[in-house]
Amino acid sequence: MGKFWISLLVMAASVSAAGLPNAGFARAEELYSRTEYRRAIDTLEALGQTQPANHLLLGKAYFMEGLYKDAIANLEKAVAEDSLNSDAYDWLGKAYGRMAERSTFLTALKYAKKTVHSFERAVELGRSNLEALSDVFEFYLQAPGIVGGGIDKAEAIARRFALLNEAEYHWACARLAEKRKDAVAAEKEYRAALAAAPQEVGRTLDLAAFLSSCGRYSESEALFRSAAERHPDSPKVLYARAAAYVQSRRKLNEAEALLERYMQVQTTPDDPTHREAAELMRLAQNLRPKSRQAE
Repeated sequence: MGKFWISLLVMAASVSAAGLPNAGFARAEELYSRTEYRRAIDTLEALGQTQPANHLLLGKAYFMEGLYKDAIANLEKAVAEDSLNSDAYDWLGKAYGRMAERSTFLTALKYAKKTVHSFERAVELGRSNLEALSDVFEFYLQAPGIVGGGIDKAEAIARRFALLNEAEYHWACARLAEKRKDAVAAEKEYRAALAAAPQEVGRTLDLAAFLSSCGRYSESEALFRSAAERHPDSPKVLYARAAAYVQSRRKLNEAEALLERYMQVQTTPDDPTHREAAELMRLAQNLRPKSRQAE
């Protein structure tokens, strides 16, 4: 009997010890979902584990904090530990891409090539991973051929969207039309994306931002107002509207007010970070003296 109870105690201790790191990881996930990235990092670092899930979440948190070298270090560990993880490769590609944006020419080339390799591996592993497909699509659309970009490659990804998500397919077609400077086709596709997923506020915001970029401000404003009425205090609406004003160098005071509200509402990891909002606000402030405000 004594040995039996000892065995039970050992088993209970083992279960308890195993549960503590799981609880810590769950806490880190909760903090990450609330965009408390620094606290999520501290929680994960305290666990001292080497599991891929920990390195992936830690890499994502460092990325959202703008600490891209630390993000890369953890995401490289995540893909080394789990070489079949599509999301890990996608996030690694994002981190390489940010480093490319901040590097000198030769170093940027190296990071850009790593970016596209990671994105391509992500879509190879996750053929229905819409986020990875969107990332590689944008890379192909924007990057020069010397680092693996190309509109023909972007078109091939757009065709893959057609089999997975109608709204995303029309969005990709709109982006391709914009690249070709075909505003008529772009508007048609943005409207088709909205019709395919009218419940997704991002589709309305995409069309509103596009119309603003074309100087069709009254139509753009009507869409932004409609989105704000249906989704009051939505961080996506606040940020997109402010970004459209800054891009068109108009209503800059209102853009700053929208961004101040953005900094007060609860965001998610799918929204721009507060750091990005602060950068947009600084841009609005720098533009104000030069702008002829169209209020």
